[in-house]
Amino acid sequence: MKVIFLKDVNGKGKTREIKEVPTGYARNFLLPRGLALRATPEAMKQVELELRRGEAQEVLDEARLVKLAEQIEGREICLEARGGGGDRLFGSITAAEIAEELSRVIDSSIDKRKIDLDKPLRQVGSHEVTIKLAKDLRPRIKVVIEKKV
Repeated sequence: MKVIFLKDVNGKGKTREIKEVPTGYARNFLLPRGLALRATPEAMKQVELELRRGEAQEVLDEARLVKLAEQIEGREICLEARGGGGDRLFGSITAAEIAEELSRVIDSSIDKRKIDLDKPLRQVGSHEVTIKLAKDLRPRIKVVIEKKV
């Protein structure tokens, strides 16, 4: 029986893939669990339409991310923190604080999980930080930390 996979099934098929599977497997496992649909001409047209729509959405999302990367690239944000002796801070500057300030500066929401920090910033001064927008989009910003008086 030919089926269209609605979800990934290990060792059998990936989402939107059309494959021939044993009839019993399709009737007793795939169809009742909503993992696949019988590959009728109508269902195949529907899947093709969804594929085109998904590809168009991906292109739009990619263009939006490129524009956002251009806005972010080379920005400098300033944060204040209470300092201790020397250039050390009492606390630290976290990815959440950087994301909040960057979102305010560029007028667009940036998730704290997109900020690429190995560990929180604990020194006064200038730090280079990378923002992970997509696999190949990684704009860099400069974070300047000043002591709060």
